[in-house]
Amino acid sequence: MDKLIITGGNRLDGEIRISGAKNSALPILAATLLADGPVTICNLPHLHDITTMIELFGRMGVQPVVDERLNVEVDPRSISSLVAPYELVKTMRASILVLGPMVAHFGYAEVALPGGCAIGTRPVDLHIRGLEAMGAQIEVEAGYIKARAPEGGLRGGHIFFDTVTVTGTENILMAATLAKGRTVIENAAREPEVVDLAHCLIAMGANIKGHGTDTIVVEGVERLGAARHSVMPDRIETGTYLVAAAATRGRVKLKDTDESILEAVLLKLEEAGAQIDTGKNWISLDMKGNRPKAINLRTAPYPAFPTDMQAQFVAMNAVAEGTGTVIETVFENRFMHCQEMNRMGAQILVEGNTSIITGVERLKGAPVMATDLRASASLVIAGLVAEGDTLVDRIYHIDRGYECIEEKLQSLGAIIRRVPA
Repeated sequence: MDKLIITGGNRLDGEIRISGAKNSALPILAATLLADGPVTICNLPHLHDITTMIELFGRMGVQPVVDERLNVEVDPRSISSLVAPYELVKTMRASILVLGPMVAHFGYAEVALPGGCAIGTRPVDLHIRGLEAMGAQIEVEAGYIKARAPEGGLRGGHIFFDTVTVTGTENILMAATLAKGRTVIENAAREPEVVDLAHCLIAMGANIKGHGTDTIVVEGVERLGAARHSVMPDRIETGTYLVAAAATRGRVKLKDTDESILEAVLLKLEEAGAQIDTGKNWISLDMKGNRPKAINLRTAPYPAFPTDMQAQFVAMNAVAEGTGTVIETVFENRFMHCQEMNRMGAQILVEGNTSIITGVERLKGAPVMATDLRASASLVIAGLVAEGDTLVDRIYHIDRGYECIEEKLQSLGAIIRRVPA
């Protein structure tokens, strides 16, 4: 198992390109299963989770074709198995996203209960209840969700989510595109990745209104066809590199990204003292060599501050001027990085869903262990601002969500290298 060794103390300075969004690419790949012809997806990030999804397709008899520009063409007409097996699904929660498209298009799906990061309760019962409201018969047995569409296919229905769920919204949205009649999804997730999925489905011929609001209305169509779609930029990768630059008192320019999907994060960075400039497809940050100021934040569903950026801001607050409070309202087990940062000399007190961070001038390098994807990124940031060497273990989490993280940081002046275990 690889590790990262980071020698801290360098200010980040330079330009990098932002990859396509993992959290958009995975549901869009799942959506290709709805089509009656080939769908080409562009700007896919080169990540382990993407590889896992493509391997899952292969197990089901669908063989994606990758061209010289690394665009992926998926033609689901060759599907031969409607089972998503446990050995693949256990490594990635997003595998659950094939459930809705398979039931809607092929009338049956058997999907193992998912795994992924251990950051708190993320029940799949919302997905199941939504599909049942559309007429699906579902049994959960031996660790698998077995779903069958009624005679004549899924029917439009009225689905109200009592908790905002991104993957739940995506699964039901995809299923509804081929259901008979109208489906109304209330308390729907508003994340940009949900909107990107809707744009891809519309390109395939779906009839969708209200994406980006909390009520999505889908009029089912007979079939979806061939299409081409480019995945949106990764807003969490963008935010992570901006925070890394802020924590190191540096300056960066990030290309192929979009400031309109990062408003809550950019606002907090400006509060921390960063000078932010934006253009059509770029964002720059300059700390003018200054130490960041501590900020207070509270996570909540989009368009509020994203839970996926919480750990990175904790790392910045750890070396900021003053004391900052971070309140986590989305996942109940998402402060595992704080204990690791305290081993590096941070002063973080965790009380329930709140962490109180008193900034110190500099952290000290130490061996630390990543516990989930975004915690991994926060420990890398902590390593960048620490004296001496920091060894980050279990970095397979990072490889699930960040494309070429050490190469990108090296190009910004960081001293970081990957070593085999």
